[in-house]
This record gives sequence, C-alpha cells and structure tokens, in this order.
Amino acid sequence: MGKQQCTVCGFVYDSEQGDHLSGIEPGTTFTVLPEDWRCPICRSGKSVFEGEAEDDAQGSPGQ
Repeated sequence: MGKQQCTVCGFVYDSEQGDHLSGIEPGTTFTVLPEDWRCPICRSGKSVFEGEAEDDAQGSPGQ
C-alpha cells in the first residue's frame, strides 16, 4: 500500500492507517478516497498529493 504526501502542508496519507478524522478506514487506498476528500490539516484537495504508487510491490525498475 502506498503513501501520498500533501505538497502544501506535508501531511502524509498512509493507506494502511486511513484517516480516522475523516472516517476513512485503514486499508483504504488513496485512489479510492472520495473525490471531495480533503487533507485533514490544510484542507487541500487530492490533486496536490504526490508520492509512491499504490502498488509498490513491483519495486523499482532495474531491481
């Protein structure tokens, strides 16, 4: 499972943890979060998040 970081405030959404403040259950991947989900710290939308791919089991190329 992946982690996505807010480029505005630095909050990290960890799909293994979910977002208990917003009622998002642990195990919820970033891609299936509701489109109106907001960063719980700065209230920015999903579009400002970036980070590792949801399926990180593939590893990096060349490994």
